[in-house]
Amino acid sequence: MVRKIRVRNYAALLISALALIACETVNTTQGGLVGVDRQQRMALSSQEMDTSASKQYAQVLEEQRKKGALNQNAAQLRRVRAIANRLIPQTTAFRPDAAKWNWEVNLITAPDVNAWCMPGGKIAVYTGLIDKLKLSDDELAAVMGHEIAHALREHARERASEQMVTGGLISLGSSILGVGDLGQQGAQYAYMVTMGLPNSRTHETEADRIGVELAARAGYDPRAAITLWQKMAQVGGDEPMKFMSTHPSREDRVNDLTVYSQRVMPLYEQSKKGR
Repeated sequence: MVRKIRVRNYAALLISALALIACETVNTTQGGLVGVDRQQRMALSSQEMDTSASKQYAQVLEEQRKKGALNQNAAQLRRVRAIANRLIPQTTAFRPDAAKWNWEVNLITAPDVNAWCMPGGKIAVYTGLIDKLKLSDDELAAVMGHEIAHALREHARERASEQMVTGGLISLGSSILGVGDLGQQGAQYAYMVTMGLPNSRTHETEADRIGVELAARAGYDPRAAITLWQKMAQVGGDEPMKFMSTHPSREDRVNDLTVYSQRVMPLYEQSKKGR
């Protein structure tokens, strides 16, 4: 019996080791003027993520279509797509291959203050975001630029890769040490507060910085990202303690956006002259 347990442990160790070896270190984007150049480790391929995202996106659209909530406000749809049509060409400043993505932009009628961009350029904007915050075009461009930045940096792929490898290692360690379910839960909690959540905050900061540059290059005032988050603060209620949050604190976020929006102002001024 002991030998069987050891064999299983060695097999699990081998699988985990192979998963770690399979991780590749990549630079998903060029740094841009904002200088986002952190290297990322990936265990999943872009193709896997894009294929999955495309299927999920199609399912979301079909569900919203059945509810009569897809692209119902023609004026808002035109507005969202017009902004996207200015932002998307600027993505090549960070990764030239983004020009070949099969971009899609759709509007969902729902009260949610939300927008997202799936891997491969699948964008959805909710009417609640526009209506409740009364967004200007510059502010809407800040939101969409931020979400597009997540897709450019392949944050979803990075998080999925991280969770796949880390989950295997936590299960392996718990099995070898014999700590049981409680010990494994403790290990998962320790991982979240020391690695998982800070990485999410890193993703948000990267998306903020790339987003303001995309907006500036597209001719939208990058300083609108600051007023956007000030508006978000008015509807967001109390925020969780900073070290337990997957997002930067509002104060940190506004301070960082203030610095980086100023950095990309020359791009904004140059874009305005060309229009």
